[in-house]
Amino acid sequence: MNSNNNSNLQPSGAVASQASRAKGAMFFSLFGGAWFILWAQKFFVAPFVPCLVIGFATLGLLGLVYRAYRFHAPALKAVSETPEKRRQRRSFRMVNVGQWVLLLVITNVLANQGLAQWAIPAAIFIIGAHFIPLARLFSYRPHFLTGAAMMLLAAGYPLLAPAGPGSSVGCVGAGLILWVSAAWAISPAKRQI
Repeated sequence: MNSNNNSNLQPSGAVASQASRAKGAMFFSLFGGAWFILWAQKFFVAPFVPCLVIGFATLGLLGLVYRAYRFHAPALKAVSETPEKRRQRRSFRMVNVGQWVLLLVITNVLANQGLAQWAIPAAIFIIGAHFIPLARLFSYRPHFLTGAAMMLLAAGYPLLAPAGPGSSVGCVGAGLILWVSAAWAISPAKRQI
């Protein structure tokens, strides 16, 4: 009887994890869209139409992700509150606050030193780095891949792109990485790493 109860709890926990991942994927969708819009504003002379297309694509991805979240959300609400969950939530907030503070400080320092063109690669690197502790915190290895991809992009494109750190390719790469991560997060559980 005890093993049946444990097996019944296991799928609920897995479904709750899928809801949590879908919640995170909503942010990936929005921030990925923001990176693509930044790219369009830098790349196109008249960015209105590309930004409009990106906006609709972002809303489409967000709709798919939200649908996955709604499907799994009841299981997330059914998971009981534990001290471990509270600690996890507190750590998550600390990582995100630290990321935003670091972003503000570094971009301001770069701008004040006449190195504003390095703000985009620095932001991409910091955002990528924040995924590393989150991967450990949530025991979700794909965050390592997202973080590593963003940090490699930030380190590599300024050296390889003809326009250096001011190239719009960094924005495209960051948007693409976040959108792929969003799509991966809502993929079936059997494909999760």
